[in-house]
Amino acid sequence: MRRHAPATERNRDPIAAVLAEELPARGHVLEIASGSGEHCAFFAGRFADLVWQPSDPDADALASIADWCAGLANVRAPLEIDAATGAFPAADAILCVNMVHISPWEATLGLLAGAGTALAPGAPLILYGPYRREGVATAPSNEQFELWLKDRDSRFGLRFVEAVTAAAAPHGLSLERLVEMPANNLMLVYRRA
Repeated sequence: MRRHAPATERNRDPIAAVLAEELPARGHVLEIASGSGEHCAFFAGRFADLVWQPSDPDADALASIADWCAGLANVRAPLEIDAATGAFPAADAILCVNMVHISPWEATLGLLAGAGTALAPGAPLILYGPYRREGVATAPSNEQFELWLKDRDSRFGLRFVEAVTAAAAPHGLSLERLVEMPANNLMLVYRRA
């Protein structure tokens, strides 16, 4: 039941370093598209004063999340949430790691709409993954990765930061910070107005 994503061990510490600067000291963090559950388990251990709410639309992922997070007092049972619906419970922060590029654009639009209603003013929506930026060359490895993604599903692909930011604006979310991360990834920190 327990899934393993090798990239998690490589990116969890750099992601946690940014989260330490952006997450509230206390409150509830909703993780959208928790996947294997490894990130949630790691971050729950690192940020023990926060309550973590993992989620995913996939039944096998939900089982893996429950397995990874078993026994962690500050992790709630995973919820079945399809980001595209935008129907999220209230949260003090929302984290979404490696979903935007490996899902249809409608999932990102739902994520932004959901964050716009679930987050209180000043609360962060934090995204991690590979993105494109207008006027900035994309790494050859990201170009190859995008071709692989599009072979899997033509609706997948690296999104432009500018397109995500424009789609976020109607939901009261503005890009506050962009952090360059290892392996040609970015962290995008949006704040609810």
